[in-house]
Amino acid sequence: MTFPALEALPGFAHRFTLRHPDIDVADERAVVVARLWDWHRAQAEEIGFSGGALCIAEQVHGREVAVLTAPTSEIIAGTDGIVSNVPGLVIGIYVADCCAVYLADPRSGAFGIVHSGKKGSETGITTHAIEKMQQHFGTRAEDLIVQLSPCIRPPAYEIDFAAQIRQQALDAGVPAAQIHDTGLCTSLDLHRFYSYRMEKGRTGRMLALLGRTA
Repeated sequence: MTFPALEALPGFAHRFTLRHPDIDVADERAVVVARLWDWHRAQAEEIGFSGGALCIAEQVHGREVAVLTAPTSEIIAGTDGIVSNVPGLVIGIYVADCCAVYLADPRSGAFGIVHSGKKGSETGITTHAIEKMQQHFGTRAEDLIVQLSPCIRPPAYEIDFAAQIRQQALDAGVPAAQIHDTGLCTSLDLHRFYSYRMEKGRTGRMLALLGRTA
């Protein structure tokens, strides 16, 4: 899956992987991610990045956002988001009901993705990521394009964290017309999406990818 708002930006490439029809995901998270890894890395290569350029956050359901100035093959411990401005680097964030929030600044070339579920949305990880981009890369909120991935939504889930994310972006100064959301609920289409809640934790992960190509 790709998103029109991000496709329209020169110098960036992105993707949101869907459910793999043949990989068994009825297992614990670490096992499932390992099974999906080769396919997910191939997705990064298909959109123009080398396998070694894919940078992954540990994802501990917090609000920490790492600032990357060079690719790393190490999982970035203690973080739920990554921001960078490095050409040739691609960020990967796993989700299965939580929202992957894509952030792209076509003026400065900065970009990022955060993992924002119940806790990340409550603690304002999107706000934190925008602040990091402002501090480190000179991003202006009025230049940002924000894209929300498919995620679980009411009434399937009691908290509308997509609405929280949108409000955080608005409060940070991102124009409403530059905040985009598919409106898709991951719990309603298990042929396309993995859903942690509907599959009681034993499921796969979609991978949100965003990188700078030039």
